[in-house]
Amino acid sequence: MKIAITGANGHVGSNLCKALLQKGYQVRALTHNNTKAIKDLPIELFKGDILDKKSLKLFMQDIDYCFHLAAYISIKGDPDGMVWKINAEGTKNIVAIALEQNIKRFVHFSSIHAFQQHPLNELLDETRPIVGAEGFAYDRSKAEGERAVHQAAANGLNAVILCPTAIIGPDDPEPGLIGKALIELYHNQIPALVPGGYNWVDVRDVVQGAISAMTMGRSGEKYLLSGTWHSLSELSQLVATVTRAKTPHIVMPMWVAKVGLPFITMYSRIVGVEPLYTKESLQIISEGSRLISNAKAQRELNFSSRDLEETIRDAFSWFREHDYIH
Repeated sequence: MKIAITGANGHVGSNLCKALLQKGYQVRALTHNNTKAIKDLPIELFKGDILDKKSLKLFMQDIDYCFHLAAYISIKGDPDGMVWKINAEGTKNIVAIALEQNIKRFVHFSSIHAFQQHPLNELLDETRPIVGAEGFAYDRSKAEGERAVHQAAANGLNAVILCPTAIIGPDDPEPGLIGKALIELYHNQIPALVPGGYNWVDVRDVVQGAISAMTMGRSGEKYLLSGTWHSLSELSQLVATVTRAKTPHIVMPMWVAKVGLPFITMYSRIVGVEPLYTKESLQIISEGSRLISNAKAQRELNFSSRDLEETIRDAFSWFREHDYIH
């Protein structure tokens, strides 16, 4: 059984590759430049580009299942157009080829960001509309990717869509945005926290949900893979609890953070580093739903999510073992 994976070098993708190998599957990974997380795995590395249909056709030859995870994550708009090209146009490319190849199942990774977050006082489940023109660039691009998959499913592609929340946990080889934030919390490098929080889900639970989606779930349907909502203050305290490190505890008012945005942006440009926060990240933290339901995924994919403290503990054990912290 041969499985194709795009975005295999990412946090979820690399963990998914390992889990599939453990189950005896053959894995072919689409690679572009970075292969750090997967270069030592016994998988087929296929040089290609999500925007190049010719390379995608070769990549998808003789494939039984496909997991599409490749995405451009952005919390600062789409200044060069690559967010839309990769997340929307790239998805349209691979969906079209998957439909031609008549593969057994196409599993597409969308995001909680594809959903409209308001109203915040109502349950957010798969019936919530996707974002429109009012959404941030990343959100709109993921919503467009969903439209492409739904259209292909209507035309005969056996496809399901997975929408995880904020993915966190061990075996994060880059590490990604959230992994870096955990390390910064551990080193007390964040001057102050802001009000708000997010729904956090363990990468291992997301991977298990994805593997279940190979054979479970209904074609044309989407499934929310969520964990539990915790404030940034609670997250910082969990890091302190499991590591015994001194972590940030001061919470600044949101208006103070917004006033500081121009200065944060200017400083990051001058020194050439990623900004501590952006307008988008502040809105995500302050307006993310606390009422996200994974009941449908529980019923149809046997999905479950573990306690966040276990996730944080295992993440820091992994960071320590791989010399990200000492």
